[in-house]
Amino acid sequence: MRLKKNRSLLLLTMIVVLLMSACSSDDKKDASTSGKTVADLPQEIVVRINDDPDFLDPHKATASISYQMILNIFEGLMAPQTDGTLIEGLAESYAISEDGLTYTFNIRPGVKFHNGEDLTVEDIQYSFDRLMGKNGGEKMSNSFDNVASTEAPDANTFVIKLKEPNSNFLNSLTARQSAILPKSNDGKHNENPIGTGPFAYVKYSPGTNLELKKNENYWKEGLPYLNKVTFTFQSDDQAAIMSLMANEVDLTSVPWQRVSEVGDNYNLSHQNNNSSLIVTFNETKAPFDNVKVRQAINYAISKSDIIDSVFAGYAVPLGSNMSPAMGDYQKKGLEDMYKRDVEKAKALLTEAGYPKGFKTKITVSSHNDIYSNIAQIVADNLKEIGIDVEIEVVEWGIWLDRVYFGRDYQMTTIDLTGRASAYEIINDYISTNDSENFFKFKNEEYDKIMADVLKERDQAKQIDYYHRAQEILAEQAAAVYIADYQIVWGSKKQVTGLKNYPFWFHDMSEVKISN
Repeated sequence: MRLKKNRSLLLLTMIVVLLMSACSSDDKKDASTSGKTVADLPQEIVVRINDDPDFLDPHKATASISYQMILNIFEGLMAPQTDGTLIEGLAESYAISEDGLTYTFNIRPGVKFHNGEDLTVEDIQYSFDRLMGKNGGEKMSNSFDNVASTEAPDANTFVIKLKEPNSNFLNSLTARQSAILPKSNDGKHNENPIGTGPFAYVKYSPGTNLELKKNENYWKEGLPYLNKVTFTFQSDDQAAIMSLMANEVDLTSVPWQRVSEVGDNYNLSHQNNNSSLIVTFNETKAPFDNVKVRQAINYAISKSDIIDSVFAGYAVPLGSNMSPAMGDYQKKGLEDMYKRDVEKAKALLTEAGYPKGFKTKITVSSHNDIYSNIAQIVADNLKEIGIDVEIEVVEWGIWLDRVYFGRDYQMTTIDLTGRASAYEIINDYISTNDSENFFKFKNEEYDKIMADVLKERDQAKQIDYYHRAQEILAEQAAAVYIADYQIVWGSKKQVTGLKNYPFWFHDMSEVKISN
């Protein structure tokens, strides 16, 4: 009996030791991958995006959602920084002539496209010719209408000559506006995009995801760290949070009302969006061609209701189309021009010839819940002054086709993407900017100011011009300028190296999975 008992005890002890060992091993495996180096960890990430890109071709893309992803594929002569400044990109150095008309770029040596071809000045020439619509092609950008000529005097130099000085021109040379593409890929830039960026295109599955892989020949030594990036498309914010908690995605925006739920187990970063959330009008359609109607709507809509209800306070009110993130370039105080005043709104409607109000429709995209939520508040607010608003929710692609490109709408709400350049933030309203002025705003003084600021080299005077331009937008009630809202990003603790820009860009070049 005693021997049998001892054997049983020994067996039991061995089982306990094995179980403890197994548990210890599992704990190490699940808890933190401690003991492993970064090189041992799977360098892959899944990033949730609200919807599909409109184009993979960077010269055709217009949606901020697209640039969030594809700027990892492409580069320009210049490169944006997180503080809004510019540094050299595919240009190793550059010089500007004293008269401000000639820009000379020395091209960075040793850069390869994702297909293995060397970057050449012929590719750069091809890219700008394509943007400007030369050689019989369709013009894809208005940013280069001021270009007098482009030439490559030798294999390492590219020269751009302007017709007139342009204080904003360098900002036109990042990948967002003038990505450099390989000439050999002509006709296939959307179905098989090729660039020089840190990640190369693998596959696009509409409605599902966009897959990228590491550029093994990237010219920035040691970068990127990730081997694979998958941008997965999911329009529902609440479902995206569940995907983060279920370890199905590694990075997503977090609905403002749910920040407290994810704070302890995930990294949270706050990004000033530097965009302008607006409720706007098609000014070629009555009654929105009447400034008093637009002003009445400004007085009727409660910005504070929208900020508190939709953004849980994570936003700052605006008075024109520029965020406080732009520092001195923003004209402060305009946010108080249209303090909510229902009686004043009714009086303006009466003066405009609509004493009993009117019926209208607000068309919003379904790719983000905020637009539908805002539309409901707008409808409730405008009902108080006799305006009956029908809410129409359409898919993102339909919104782009009908509202943005087709200008077939009465009212809409959208957030205009933040950019690093004050000029590019508000040039949408120039009457001749057919590609971006979807509100059909037209004002002669505004057009002149925006032309004059490009010729002005003195920064203080530039700021004066931009301030007056913002005043005109507010006075003319070109839109109801609601807010610049803050984006809260939630990511797994192991994800490091994320960077925030003054525009929408998920820069994966320095991201890695760490212990």
